[in-house]
Amino acid sequence: TTMKRLSAYTSLLAVLTISLHDVSAFEGRNRRLFGVPRRSVVPLQEARTSLPNDSSDSSSMNLNDQPENLERRKVLISSAAAFASAYLMDKVEPAEASTTLILEESEKRRIDTFEKCAPSVVFIDTFTQKQDAFSTNSIDVPIGTGSGFVWDKDGHIVTNYHVVRNARSAQVAIISPNNGKNLPAGAITMTSSGDDDDTFNVFKPQSEIRASSRKSFSPDYQRSVFKAKVVGVDPGKDIAVLKVDVKDPALLQPISVGTSKNLRVGQLAMAIGNPFGLDHTLTAGIISGLGREVRSPIGRPISNVIQTDAAINPGNSGGPLLDSSGRLIGMNTAIYSPSGASAGIGFAIPVDSVNYIVNTLIKDGKIIRPILGIGYLESKQARALGISRGVLVLDVPPDSPPARAGLKGTRRTETGLIEIGDIIVKVGNTVINTEANLFEALEGYQPGDMIEIKVLRIEAVSDRLEQKEVKLSIPLQSSEILDQGPPVTVYQQFNR
Repeated sequence: TTMKRLSAYTSLLAVLTISLHDVSAFEGRNRRLFGVPRRSVVPLQEARTSLPNDSSDSSSMNLNDQPENLERRKVLISSAAAFASAYLMDKVEPAEASTTLILEESEKRRIDTFEKCAPSVVFIDTFTQKQDAFSTNSIDVPIGTGSGFVWDKDGHIVTNYHVVRNARSAQVAIISPNNGKNLPAGAITMTSSGDDDDTFNVFKPQSEIRASSRKSFSPDYQRSVFKAKVVGVDPGKDIAVLKVDVKDPALLQPISVGTSKNLRVGQLAMAIGNPFGLDHTLTAGIISGLGREVRSPIGRPISNVIQTDAAINPGNSGGPLLDSSGRLIGMNTAIYSPSGASAGIGFAIPVDSVNYIVNTLIKDGKIIRPILGIGYLESKQARALGISRGVLVLDVPPDSPPARAGLKGTRRTETGLIEIGDIIVKVGNTVINTEANLFEALEGYQPGDMIEIKVLRIEAVSDRLEQKEVKLSIPLQSSEILDQGPPVTVYQQFNR
């Protein structure tokens, strides 16, 4: 650009020089031919009007037709062309610059969103206890990492249930701005509140907080690590709420909670998390689909799930899915991939579901759902047995409400044959084709409600098998009974 402008200015200077020379020469000739008195420069237009009209007069010869002036005209024209070319080429550049500026503005908005939301995202390390081979002591062994986000100033952290499901202990790392203090790269502040005997109460107490060698993703942030305890979990929706005791509330920056009601396919989606232990990684994409369904770690379906092509990998679980303004629209929970890494199909629990469950867990410490209290066969396995619709009942606990209502499970007869149990095909007005339909139908009831179900029952009559429909009224039980004793067996398979 500088060379183009220099060439243009040189051409312009040449044009001005030749033009001034022609003016001086023309003025001198007019003085000699027509006796114009010596004075200051005469305007060209005035000089032309003073020429005689007789074209035959040799004194009226056009001065521009002289050889030296023709040469000057050539130089003048070529200089003007060079100047115009350089000027026009220089004019093209602002269009390219404006495109670059638009791209930079888009990048700046994304950077601002990340820097605003990054302190709300936490890094979760989980541990289990293992017997030391050379002593009788137990040591904490890392078993995985995950993501989460700060929910409020009280120190509540939201993550996936499967992140802490098998953990005996865990710790949460929170980043915060240095407030203008540039710490050395990788500076880590280990912060712990309370006595060293305080424990992360997942299922068993843990030992003291463990140091971490991980560096903060930016020298402009400091990394503080806290022990945490479980407030409540909802395995059916793969949600867990932890709590850290932070003495300085300024370290906690709650995430901005949006809504998942008005989401549209195609809008921007950004995920922040810790894939493969790389903390505070930002990936961007779009919302690829709505209304998807995935399975929770206990096999219960999670409905209305958001699908995105923003890269989600192991370690992103529990992290936030954000819109273009940095508002929470979902919690990253699962991917569909033959390799185990991102294949462009990720799933996030919608924030409206997260909001209700998290607030309930913070208030009550648990989620109470209505259940039938039976064991069933997963629909895929039932199809292999020739059962094309409905949910096959496998186990009905003795003296339970379903048993007293007359519901029959699958059993082995005295002769060693398998007697097929009842097949649930309808609950209320909802037709049941798979176990997902059964769970969805129960969501509209409360524990203790009496529901009407229709089952298909296969019986042997006169050495023949006959199928008939049976209607039963069964009171729903509370999911709390699963915490009071051994859980009801559910025969199913799912990827852990």
